[in-house]
Amino acid sequence: MHAFDVLGDPVRRRILELLAEGECSAGQVTEVAAAEFGISQPTVSGHLRVLRENGFATVRREGTRRLYAVEPAPLQEIDQWLEGFRRFWTGPLDALATELARGRRERRTSRPSHPDSSNEGDRQ
Repeated sequence: MHAFDVLGDPVRRRILELLAEGECSAGQVTEVAAAEFGISQPTVSGHLRVLRENGFATVRREGTRRLYAVEPAPLQEIDQWLEGFRRFWTGPLDALATELARGRRERRTSRPSHPDSSNEGDRQ
């Protein structure tokens, strides 16, 4: 299965978001996925299996629990693939950052240097 096929499913993307926050038990993942998507435990298990079999998640046993974690390698491969497309948003985002900085700088320089400096004439 191709990485984008794996990540094309919103449930699997949400599971990866959960796992990115830290290791989670299958029960914790099921609880969130059931609440957000209205799906059953067997369906969540199927999504976890797809993530595991395609290298996006690892699992380890701790007693009777199965703990899942993100496996970063396939995400790094996607990041490398996206590199060829970054120019479509990096330039505009850099330009936006420049304009925001310019606006902050202009606001700072247009303010009086001392909060009471505008009332100096009133005190004389």
